[in-house]
Amino acid sequence: MIRTRAVSKSIATDSENIRILDGIDLTIASGETAAITGASGSGKSTLLGILAGLDLPSSGQVWLDDREISAMDEDQRAAIRSELVGFIFQSFQLLPALTALENVMLPLELKKLPGARGHAREFLDRVGLGHRVRHYPRQLSGGEQQRVAIARAFATRPKLLFADEPTGNLDIKTGSSINDLLFELNRDAGTTLVLVTHDLGLTNRCGCHFELQGGRLTTAKSKSAVVAFA
Repeated sequence: MIRTRAVSKSIATDSENIRILDGIDLTIASGETAAITGASGSGKSTLLGILAGLDLPSSGQVWLDDREISAMDEDQRAAIRSELVGFIFQSFQLLPALTALENVMLPLELKKLPGARGHAREFLDRVGLGHRVRHYPRQLSGGEQQRVAIARAFATRPKLLFADEPTGNLDIKTGSSINDLLFELNRDAGTTLVLVTHDLGLTNRCGCHFELQGGRLTTAKSKSAVVAFA
């Protein structure tokens, strides 16, 4: 589902060229769950953005579902994201002027999918918020807002789901319940799930684990193999 070859990312400043990612090669199979970890500044979120087609590498290639998104322009990548990809963010990214139901309906309506209201209600029921459909984000707790964000991400039935620190703003108990929900929905939908996280418990639940140090992939682990990089 995801494959990269020699992906690097650099940013030029007035005084130097800063390399954020350096020669990343990885493969994530369809239906896999993958964690990307590393210290702050190691390039995790940059890599996630490149894998999702939100950014382009300075060099190297990226394929999603056997399509080379690194050779596409922004409009083409946006079309691929609309077709394949869902997102969950640490900061929830709900629209404050929309109710929980309307927030979940929005991507369905943008994709012109029939029955948007019914599908949105279904997924809010699945995340335990069927009684909160008319509430606005400001009327919901952090855990409830993240449940709305998860419902919104899964409602379009994406093949790929990218999550950037999905429990980073939640307390331990709430974060644990959100993790359970995330993996339950992922298992039911057969979605490929890629997480950036500092949560060791969340990492251990994933089928594979990529660790970054200073922009380089130092270790890749799966249930069947461990590969270390020089």
